[in-house]
Amino acid sequence: MFKISMVILLPFLLFACHQSQPRESLNQEPANLKEELIEANKGTVKTEDQHIEDFINRRGWKMQTSGTGLRYMITTRGNGKKAVNGDIAVLEYKTRLITGEVIYSSDNDGLKEFEVGHGGVEAGLEEAVSMMQIGDKGYFILPSYIAWGLSGDGQLIPPKSTLIYELKLIDLK
Repeated sequence: MFKISMVILLPFLLFACHQSQPRESLNQEPANLKEELIEANKGTVKTEDQHIEDFINRRGWKMQTSGTGLRYMITTRGNGKKAVNGDIAVLEYKTRLITGEVIYSSDNDGLKEFEVGHGGVEAGLEEAVSMMQIGDKGYFILPSYIAWGLSGDGQLIPPKSTLIYELKLIDLK
């Protein structure tokens, strides 16, 4: 009886031992995969950054760069109140892809309004408005990771798009 049990159990034991080895290698792969994905992401950001710098140079713009990668240039200084969290910002705007194509504008879609610091718009747009005071006009370039990211907006902004905003802060409510 013992011999019969061993004959029946032996293949199961061998199979079970054989299966544990691939699981160990699977546990090691995510670390390598994670590093590969990080490197791929760094490469993508570097490429996008170069496209943005080329765009700026072609236009001869003198832009500053924030810590998040937002490029900005205030072309007209207003003399109104500075935007703070909780204000409702009212903007005239044009939104372009880096190709130059205007995809949204206040001329066609009406003024844009949103609560500063509340979210609901691109992180880069929030950051841009937080730099402005009523009457300011400027250009702001949002890398995809502070714009609509990997998904786009599902309408006119494709995935991984750099956006160029031409903004005028009309009012803060």
